Amino acid sequence: MFYFFFQSRNNPSTDPVVVYITGGPGCSTSLALFYENGPFQITDNLSLVWNDFGWDKVSNIIYVDQPTGTGFSYTSDEADIRTDSQGAAVDFYDFMQAFFEAHPQYARNDFYIIGESYAGHYIPAFADRVQRGNNNKEGIPINMKGLAIGSGLTEPEIQYKAYADYALSMKLINQSDYNSLGQLVPQCVQGIKLCGNSSGPSSACTKAFYDCTDIFNRIVNITGNTNYFDIRKKCAGKCYDFSKLNNFLNQESVRQALGVGDIQFVTCKRSVYDPMKPDWMKNYEVVIPALLENGVKLLVYAGEYDLECNWLGNARWVDAMVWSGQKNFVSAPSVPFKVDGEEAGLTKSSGLLTFLKVYNAGHWIPADQPKASLEMIKRWMQGIPL
Repeated sequence: MFYFFFQSRNNPSTDPVVVYITGGPGCSTSLALFYENGPFQITDNLSLVWNDFGWDKVSNIIYVDQPTGTGFSYTSDEADIRTDSQGAAVDFYDFMQAFFEAHPQYARNDFYIIGESYAGHYIPAFADRVQRGNNNKEGIPINMKGLAIGSGLTEPEIQYKAYADYALSMKLINQSDYNSLGQLVPQCVQGIKLCGNSSGPSSACTKAFYDCTDIFNRIVNITGNTNYFDIRKKCAGKCYDFSKLNNFLNQESVRQALGVGDIQFVTCKRSVYDPMKPDWMKNYEVVIPALLENGVKLLVYAGEYDLECNWLGNARWVDAMVWSGQKNFVSAPSVPFKVDGEEAGLTKSSGLLTFLKVYNAGHWIPADQPKASLEMIKRWMQGIPL
């Protein structure tokens, strides 16, 4: 598995170790590294400049290409291509064991798993695997302190039911559209329940994928050229151009420096995405309560203008999660998240659980609100209320 590792610009010996996970599934974490919260950004002439808001200012940060087959991670055995997040979690745990064996000086640092989008599936699965490894004394103990999911897909039943509500509230659809979309929800929900039944056929999960994504696709069709990653924007065809990233990483000199041989970098790979379709509608919220009860804190954050993994669906699953602190969290007041005296979002927190709706942001929050996102993650890791 290929990864980038950057020491903290502050204090590598004491700052936490963060693993940042990108979604897709099948999209390289180089996207986050060079377009969001990494230490560098790529210029038009393919040189690198410092990112003043890189998260390496407050952490030692790892960007790992996973599942196997993503980015520069590769395999010669098709059996290594994963079909669910539990399988990816096996590889992730092995990777972290190898990392801390190679870099034992970081093994005692606080450890956080953070990511975005489809990482809403990965992160709970990975954290569950780390927790089990620690409990069973399988290898090097990992000092896991918290998880943060940004604009993620974690609890599909609640989140897919929220699509039409969000779209109507943001005036992307009208009431007639809303009523029509409502007729698709029961089949989606039934499919998710069948997918969640371990004794049911695996084909049920694939069918649920198509039934549920039909809700999202119909909203996208209604909105026309609205960018579903940021509904403030319009686009036709591809909404984002990542050609600079591809051009930079595919330079022979860069590939040699990275030790990846003749592997050609591709931003997002269908060869990883397609096998993961049966995993899409599985509910990974179910493992989070046990993590909270074991003292692992959770931050869920989402941009107000993201349709893809909208804040409303994320807020609803966080509220609905059953754990010992649920009642206190649900009744907790929402308060402004301020950065340099300006309101940058709305947050709710109780105990180990925090939710943040980020203002003026779409799907990729560190790209849209770099200063606010750095302040968010710094305060949260340091235990300072947002």
